[in-house]
Amino acid sequence: MAETRLLHIMAAHSPLSAILAEEAGFDGLWASGFELSALYGLPDMSLISMTQHLDMLRAIAGRSTLPIVADIDTGYGNAINVIHAISEYERAGASAVVIEDKTFPKVTSLVAGGRQELLRIDEFQGKIGAAIATRRDPDFLVIARTEALIAGLDEADALHRAEAYVKAGADMILIHSKKKDPSEIESFSRAWTGSVPLVIVPNAYPDLDAERVRALGNIRMMIYGNYGIRAAATAMQETFRRILADGGVQNVHKDILPVEEIFRLQKMETIRAAEARFLC
Repeated sequence: MAETRLLHIMAAHSPLSAILAEEAGFDGLWASGFELSALYGLPDMSLISMTQHLDMLRAIAGRSTLPIVADIDTGYGNAINVIHAISEYERAGASAVVIEDKTFPKVTSLVAGGRQELLRIDEFQGKIGAAIATRRDPDFLVIARTEALIAGLDEADALHRAEAYVKAGADMILIHSKKKDPSEIESFSRAWTGSVPLVIVPNAYPDLDAERVRALGNIRMMIYGNYGIRAAATAMQETFRRILADGGVQNVHKDILPVEEIFRLQKMETIRAAEARFLC
């Protein structure tokens, strides 16, 4: 962030997906609650516990050198829960957390007809204040995510909430939208005069690319929030269907990664070298 450039953050749900994101050249990782929920075959409705999410984050931190932005939804409860969460996530290896201003339990933002209830502004300010007061490293970012546009409020409401969260100490504001075009995000960005930069998650409006984002000037982080799990599910669906349709793996075998590439990602040679050196 100190280099004042646009950061590209890829969602991860496992150490393997984190390794692939790092090799691809992303600036950081999004420890995604949505992707972890999907990995368990569950909806993103606060069904995955903090312990499960922390286990994933620790495993990722152990296999990647990239900074990790942790998606902690609503902070797992009230301001007291946030205090506990910040201590645990900072200790686990996160570089930032994103906390959203919806009620607990939450419903994922982009589902049609989902319940999108917002906290009172002062209550969410308390959560942000608790997070700021708890962190030990001043470079550990607390990012406030407003779901005002998701909940059907207008830009003025979203700006008002974002300004209140900055007053509470937020280091960045994540502004979210479910419109299929980026008009709401671009309008909010142009209207934003706050002292902290913005974060966006261009899942619903994929046409907003890096060039257009840089032109806006105050967006410093783009999070690609569910592309890892969607890409993995796409590949598995296609491969599994082909195997049954073909009556075997004779056709798909040549179209997927060789097992040697999986060995490389697992650092098999490093482990074998250690085995040869240290085991008698």
